[in-house]
Amino acid sequence: MISKRVQLIKPSLTLAINSRVKMLKQRGIDVINFGVGEPDFDTPKNIKKAAICAIENGFTKYCPVAGTLEIKNAIINKLRRDNNLTFNPEEIIVSCGAKHALYNLFQSIINPDDEVIIPSPYWVSYPDMVFLACGKPVILETTDKTNFKITPEDIEKVITPKTKAIVINSPSNPTGVTYFPQELKNIATICVKNNLIIISDDIYEKLSYDNLKFVSITDVYPEAKKYTVIINGVSKAYAMTGWRIGYAAGPKNIIEAMSKIQSQSTSNASSISIKAATEALNGPQEYIEFMRKEFEKRRNYIVERLNKIKNVTCRKPEGAFYVFPNISTFLGRSIHGKIINTDIEFTEHLLDIAKIAIIPGTAFGAKGYIRLSYATSIENIKTGIDKFENFIK
Repeated sequence: MISKRVQLIKPSLTLAINSRVKMLKQRGIDVINFGVGEPDFDTPKNIKKAAICAIENGFTKYCPVAGTLEIKNAIINKLRRDNNLTFNPEEIIVSCGAKHALYNLFQSIINPDDEVIIPSPYWVSYPDMVFLACGKPVILETTDKTNFKITPEDIEKVITPKTKAIVINSPSNPTGVTYFPQELKNIATICVKNNLIIISDDIYEKLSYDNLKFVSITDVYPEAKKYTVIINGVSKAYAMTGWRIGYAAGPKNIIEAMSKIQSQSTSNASSISIKAATEALNGPQEYIEFMRKEFEKRRNYIVERLNKIKNVTCRKPEGAFYVFPNISTFLGRSIHGKIINTDIEFTEHLLDIAKIAIIPGTAFGAKGYIRLSYATSIENIKTGIDKFENFIK
């Protein structure tokens, strides 16, 4: 009774682990949660007030499917202000989160058996969204030895006549890796040469560290603009994960196709959330810098602590709020009489024994690694790493 394409996909392992953590906490068990992928800060007050005003003023009806002109203009101004990019309202769509925008995009561009190049480690939903569009994910593996980055040569090796698109996520979930301008230009050049659609997932754009400035792939290589769809949203930059507002900016024909799909699925995003997101984009931006500095402090601490643990290696990420240490040396060892064969078993034993929740690298297409989110208080990080170190010992 179930379609074949649904049978190809798997539930999100990150959401499954977070659900288990919530169940343990409901039973009164204290768990340090390094699994959650959302800022632990509250949404700024001016944004919440904008939502309250929307409700009180009766802005609670249907909106245009692709978003109001007001929020589209806010996005256009943001892209011009922050990324040196120019767009028209017809080249913008607002969706129910960046994940929804990505889903609409894959449904709009992929024909059966079209191939999409996805560097690994990857965000968990990319391959499954491609499967749901009846496409084929082509996984381009990287490791900490290559700084989790791909090169134009890597891309050329996997391009076939069926290759339709490539996903670039910088800063990255789960590794935090960030591509430098020349690296992006080199990647864009090879993509344009081969007429590939570039899916630029910029959701962690505002969280870059060590004075590294985020740059858009279309800013460093303007010729790529007609091939590129930018995916972004307000969830990470403004601590608005639950508000569910994401957006896409790209070629008019692709945006129109995405709007057509959205019109037959969710229709418009929440009118109240649209007002809140408009204020987020147009209003004061100082809160972002406050969060970014706090995340940078946490990153510095957690990376230093992890690298002091014997047989654990952790690359220092340039962005986002994740670390992705290599724990492969522990596979094949045992604890409490149980052999740890995989990173999944490693995380299961860690939760059972040390009451620490992390995400196995397998969820991101990278066996032998684990992902820890430092989107939690420095006190939780200190306590969690102490417990983690004891578990390792």
